[in-house]
Amino acid sequence: MKTVFLEAPYSGTIELAQETIDHIKDNNYSTIALYASVQFAGNLDIVKKQFEDLNITIITSQPDRTHVPSQLLGCDTYRGSLKLNEEQLDSLDCYLYIGDGKFHPLALVYAQKDATSITPILVNDPMQKKLTLMGIDDVRALLKKYKGSLLKFFTSDTIGVIHTIKPGQEQFMASKILEKAYPDKKFYHFIDNVVSFDQLENFNFIDVWVNTTCPRVGFDDQDKFRKGVINLTDAMHAQTILTSEGILHNLQ
Repeated sequence: MKTVFLEAPYSGTIELAQETIDHIKDNNYSTIALYASVQFAGNLDIVKKQFEDLNITIITSQPDRTHVPSQLLGCDTYRGSLKLNEEQLDSLDCYLYIGDGKFHPLALVYAQKDATSITPILVNDPMQKKLTLMGIDDVRALLKKYKGSLLKFFTSDTIGVIHTIKPGQEQFMASKILEKAYPDKKFYHFIDNVVSFDQLENFNFIDVWVNTTCPRVGFDDQDKFRKGVINLTDAMHAQTILTSEGILHNLQ
């Protein structure tokens, strides 16, 4: 079956709320990373002009798997996905996300789990004309469980690897690299179109799960995995993450 994906751009005015402008001024922000969901990413001219008037430097990029500059995908939960270099990341005062809801900007929170400090995230809803602040406290409980799952993966012998056949999410060959990285562990592969959480309980011999589908499954759905789950990218570097000085390592 042929599938056609069409963008649905927002037809209203996209601009910074006064509450957002006041917050930026109050905190003396001078360099901001600007991102938006696809409905808003193609029409940020007014927002950019507002920043120019405020004498604020804008940094942005075209992240992995996106179609236009400044577009943010909620599934990209790693800092490298943004394609910003270390100099740009170090210069940031905050991230500003243009859009509604929490799914997309939470990706910016998860992406900083390995950082030594959190860069604030401002969410400007152009429809409600309001500001929301997001940070590590929004996902602290989930990240604590994620840290526990990383520890369990590192010490476990029997690993279940979850795959999907959905285009754009299938990573079977990448998971084979994981087996080579941990030759002393036994890996079992489970393939489906979607992650069937209720079926995982049928495989009691699995010690911990590795998710190769959308990375948000590994974070947002921690409570649905009784044995714990981590994402493929983090499984590749479990020891490094656990011994680093990042936020995830220091969560109590």
